Amino acid sequence: MRLLLISNSTNPGEAYLDYPKEEIRKFLGKKPVEALFIPYAAVTFSYEVYENKVNERFAEIGHRVRSIHHFDNPQQAVAEAQAIVVGGGNTWKLVSLLQQQGLIEIIRRKALEGSPYIGWSAGSNIACPSLRTTNDMPITEPASFETCGLVPFQINPHYLDDHPKNHGGETREMRIQEFITENPEVYVLGLREGSMLRLEDGKLRLIGKPSLRLFKAGEEARELSEQDSLDFLLA
Repeated sequence: MRLLLISNSTNPGEAYLDYPKEEIRKFLGKKPVEALFIPYAAVTFSYEVYENKVNERFAEIGHRVRSIHHFDNPQQAVAEAQAIVVGGGNTWKLVSLLQQQGLIEIIRRKALEGSPYIGWSAGSNIACPSLRTTNDMPITEPASFETCGLVPFQINPHYLDDHPKNHGGETREMRIQEFITENPEVYVLGLREGSMLRLEDGKLRLIGKPSLRLFKAGEEARELSEQDSLDFLLA
């Protein structure tokens, strides 16, 4: 498999998809690629607007996307795609529509066959076995929590260490501790903004200056950097 799983699309003060664009370019290669874009996580803006926004940045790196909403047969569109790009937004809505259209298994099969897969935020969530470590409000109800299962661990994108002043609720770490208490066999990766995971040739590595925070029941949470091997997470 070839996966590029990005925590967030935009760093503060930067243009949309600016910080990961060079990694996307290297991941897709020099030959121009027209990737299939899945914009289903969008809620407050149209798929057309989303597609144009992504294409504006992809044009800078010699690639482009075409949104799945232009195709009469979404399943065929996925099956024939050169590469798959899944944008961020609301993970619950994304999963609901993927399940309704019978696309989860087709995406899984395409990725397993080696088609490049790029996702950010919600798009990285669905590469995991389930959506249960998303940060998003469940604005729609999918048939199940099951997602593509391209990796055996869970990702929490946009991972935050901060506990805002005068906020009496749980921190992100506390929420993840709840998850691993109920799911002790599962690793959860707190993927901080400005970082991403690349899986290629059976090797998993972190890209970006921020370290990731790794959670597992019965273990102390630990920090892993670009210098650390992450291959054990694929076992």
